[in-house]
Amino acid sequence: MLKKIGKGLLFWVPVVICAWIFFNYVETNYEKGIYKAPGEMVEVFGNKMHVYCKGQGKHTIVLLPGLGTTAPTIDFEPLVKEMAKSNKVVVIEPFGYGYSEKTKRARTIDNITEEVHEALEKSGITESVVLMPHSIAGMYAINYVNEYPEQVEAVVGIDCTLPRMCSYFDENAPTVPKAMGLIPTLGISRLAVSITPNQYLPEDVHHVYSKKDKKIMKAMVAWNGYNRNVVDEMRKTKTNMKQTEELEFPNDLPVLIFYAKDKKISSDGRTTKAFYQTYLEKLHNSQLVELDGPHYLHWTYFKEMASQTESFLEQIIN
Repeated sequence: MLKKIGKGLLFWVPVVICAWIFFNYVETNYEKGIYKAPGEMVEVFGNKMHVYCKGQGKHTIVLLPGLGTTAPTIDFEPLVKEMAKSNKVVVIEPFGYGYSEKTKRARTIDNITEEVHEALEKSGITESVVLMPHSIAGMYAINYVNEYPEQVEAVVGIDCTLPRMCSYFDENAPTVPKAMGLIPTLGISRLAVSITPNQYLPEDVHHVYSKKDKKIMKAMVAWNGYNRNVVDEMRKTKTNMKQTEELEFPNDLPVLIFYAKDKKISSDGRTTKAFYQTYLEKLHNSQLVELDGPHYLHWTYFKEMASQTESFLEQIIN
């Protein structure tokens, strides 16, 4: 009896796995056919990158997503709507994110920075911009500022990672096996978001994301969750951080940072606020705003962030 069950499993388990992989492939292509990019697909070093623009105004604010944010345009949309009332707002979806294609280019900080610059140029955005990076994108923002200083008029960080932050808190950069890049191809990310969707969707306390938004975001988790570009970016995080260790913001660059309130404070007094204060102390115009929320502060505080960003830019930039 046990032998028969064993033989049955040996036959049916591979069949079920292959069927699921095939279903995932078909479903992914179907979803990509019906969920069209709301912005412009521009060619950047041989692949298509999605650039979404909304609004007009004195400032052009460029939002850069955190590591692994599968659907940046929708994720940022509540904040985009608020800021676009008086500004031009741009969401860059890097390769492997949102509607953008995958790339064979290594996810080095120099390549990512160069791609953001190229995407803006291809979109006709040649004016000086306000960079608004979330999380790990803070590293790319400071690299961008040092590579293209004349093209950045301010930086507004969203709980962003800055050089030397890991060493300050004695933390290690994330590391994952290269094989994890097969997760979306094998349908594992689709299975995960189907079973526990709340772990992959925004904390929608203000009910600003529609049912369609959430449906598309779930599909994008299936497409993009731990894809090969995101995995490569994770694997290169340590090297990318090392490369930026000596980088600083120019002293005359206005910098505003929204950061999540510390839930735990170390015995020696190391806090997120203390780190930011130390890092920004040489700047002529900087401001820190503490918000009691999750790492994705824009899920909850999009109105406050838009208002304070507007006030900061108007006070600092003539």
